[in-house]
Amino acid sequence: MMFTRKKLLELEQTLQRSPAVVLLGPRQVGKTTLALQVAEPDGAYLDLESPEDRNKLDNVEQYLRTRQERLVVLDEVQRLPTLFEPLRGLIDQARRTGSANGTRTNGFYLLLGSASLDLIQHSSETLAGRIAFVELSGLHRLEVPPELWDALWVRGGFPPSLTALSEADSSLWRRDFTRTYLERDVAQFAPRTSAELLRRFWTMLAHLQGSTLNMAQLARNLGIDTRTANGYLDLLTDLLLTRKLAPWSTNRGKRLVKSHKVYIRDSGLLHSLLGITNMDALLSHPIVGASWEGHVIESLLAVAPAGTQPSFYRSNAGAEIDLLLTWPNGEHWAIEIKRSTTPKVERGFYSACEDIQPTHKLLIYPGHESYPLGDGIEVMPLHAAMQALDSA
Repeated sequence: MMFTRKKLLELEQTLQRSPAVVLLGPRQVGKTTLALQVAEPDGAYLDLESPEDRNKLDNVEQYLRTRQERLVVLDEVQRLPTLFEPLRGLIDQARRTGSANGTRTNGFYLLLGSASLDLIQHSSETLAGRIAFVELSGLHRLEVPPELWDALWVRGGFPPSLTALSEADSSLWRRDFTRTYLERDVAQFAPRTSAELLRRFWTMLAHLQGSTLNMAQLARNLGIDTRTANGYLDLLTDLLLTRKLAPWSTNRGKRLVKSHKVYIRDSGLLHSLLGITNMDALLSHPIVGASWEGHVIESLLAVAPAGTQPSFYRSNAGAEIDLLLTWPNGEHWAIEIKRSTTPKVERGFYSACEDIQPTHKLLIYPGHESYPLGDGIEVMPLHAAMQALDSA
């Protein structure tokens, strides 16, 4: 089954205004498929996990200089970090040639990688002013037909998991994916990290989905120190497997919660870590509300305009907003998330909105119709809220 990815247009536009673009995302999320679509019909593709393709880059400058008229896709670029330095010179030369000849001065290289902080920092420093970033998440509701929306929540947005022939096949794929990540990618990015300890830590995070973190307590439960626990969380976050949702901060003198909330980003991986294999099991599990909240947050952020900053708002007095989207112009969208088909807004949301004064107030629920609730609050199904963000 083929899906039209919403990021395709953004990626093409970014390549038009930047000489190099890094497409970041976890393995198996569809980066290569999307990159090949962009590169058609005459782009060059190299997989840097392939010894044969790596050998082609023994003389990087010579090989790439002969392909400056084409878009070159370099997959798994974190496998060859020494590549960034020669790319800088090649980009500058290609831009000078393009300016002199009246040909293109952007869109030379598309770099793909499983996200890592080292990859981002290295490329940003070496290619400053020459590189842009696009993040690809899993499939979402604006990319799949409505008959797959329930499966999307249960199985998650990784295409092989979503399109598996059965629930059992999907569960097996996610179990194998988790094991491969722990045994392969973690060994690459953090070679001294225990895969077994990280698996236990990841599973603990799944049980704490949507909670504010007490890292000291979590570290004690795992038998490690707080510094190591923070390192594990940072690693999973850098690999785009978990999200640390920051608390909103202000200088207004309010006493606000300062700890981050944590989410397993893909709902299918969350359910796999918790042993949830189907919708019946999910609906009867205590995590169901937090799972829906995380699914909604990731879905909305997948289509939010570039530069939108997500956070949550919670004061010690009980004022709370599940998701606060701050736009580059400073306006706020306050979003409450409920799993009930007859949702009600609690007093804490009204109190938080009095503090924030958002321009939009949305209540996202699993129903099918949009309707006003009063006090400027609009009740919306998830797909309608996504459409509103996508077109904003």
